[in-house]
Amino acid sequence: MTIGEAVRLRILGLCAERKITVNKLSTICGITQSTLSNITGGRNNSATVSTIQKICDGLEINIKEFFDSDLFDDLEQEIK
Repeated sequence: MTIGEAVRLRILGLCAERKITVNKLSTICGITQSTLSNITGGRNNSATVSTIQKICDGLEINIKEFFDSDLFDDLEQEIK
């Protein structure tokens, strides 16, 4: 799994846990709906740390909690 896929799945999982839509998350964290939809739809595989921090702020978690998931345990190597 790539980091982009893991981030996408983590965001979708956090939304499901909180029973909110991606659109609601975009409103909560101040990220445009199109940006968040591109990330969660797999069209943007390189979310910035700043964007992830905004998502964390909206969800009231810290960035360590965001990455504290099995999704990030066995990522593919980015440099080949």
